This record gives sequence, structure tokens and C-alpha cells, in this order.
Amino acid sequence: IGLNILLPHEQGANAYVDRDKLIDFEYFFVRKTMLVKYAQGYIVMPGGFGTLDELIEALTLIQTGKSVRMPIILVHRPFWAGLVDWFKTTLVAEGVISPEDLDLFTVVDTADEVVDTVFRYYERSGFAPSEEEKEIKLNL
Repeated sequence: IGLNILLPHEQGANAYVDRDKLIDFEYFFVRKTMLVKYAQGYIVMPGGFGTLDELIEALTLIQTGKSVRMPIILVHRPFWAGLVDWFKTTLVAEGVISPEDLDLFTVVDTADEVVDTVFRYYERSGFAPSEEEKEIKLNL
């Protein structure tokens, strides 16, 4: 399933998305709303400002309880290392996020690690949403 943003000078949809399961969006806010409302997890690949925007949005919504907790997985440790280090050495050190906020995401390198992380998360938390999670989803 793909949720593509239509941009004048950027890449198109991911080549691995089934074309009959591709939705194109003209506006970022609509795409982000759909991502947040229906996601069961975020697998975040290396990307630019748009990727960072969506990652930080997801982290913020989960951190503040405006979205249900779900796995957020950053793929390719070397790419994310500088950002994660900055989170630790600046955001945590300045007290603008708590050390526990670093537990909102996992960094991995392989597809097998992604799958294992998702399954471990849902085996631990349960596959069915709690009543509280249902209420949060209703109010998104």
C-alpha cells in the first residue's frame, strides 16, 4: 500500500507499491492524517525533509498521547546515527525530551529485523486495540 505525495520535482511512488493499492495526495496534511489514522507502525527509510517531517510528527503524536503507541522503526543505522545522537546529546541533555522518549523508536539494518521488531511489539502489546486506543483513534 502506498500513500504518495504529488510533487513537481520529486520522485514518484515507490516502485515496490502495487499500483492498484496506491493513493496519490496533493496536500501533505491530508497524507499525514491518513498515515497517522490508519497506521499500525512506521517503517522509516532514509529520506529528506519530508521523511523527517513525518517521522517527527509520528513521534510527537505518540509522545503526547494524541496517537496510539505503535512501532516506529528507522532502517539503516548509519543513516540515522547522527540524528539519534543529536536526540541524546541535545534534546535529552537540554531536557526538552525525556530519556524514555528514545524508546519510542527502534533502529535496525535488515528487513528481518524490521519484521522481528513489529512482531515482538504486537506480541507484547496485543494485536487488538485497547478501549483507550479505540478512543484515541476516534478522535484523530
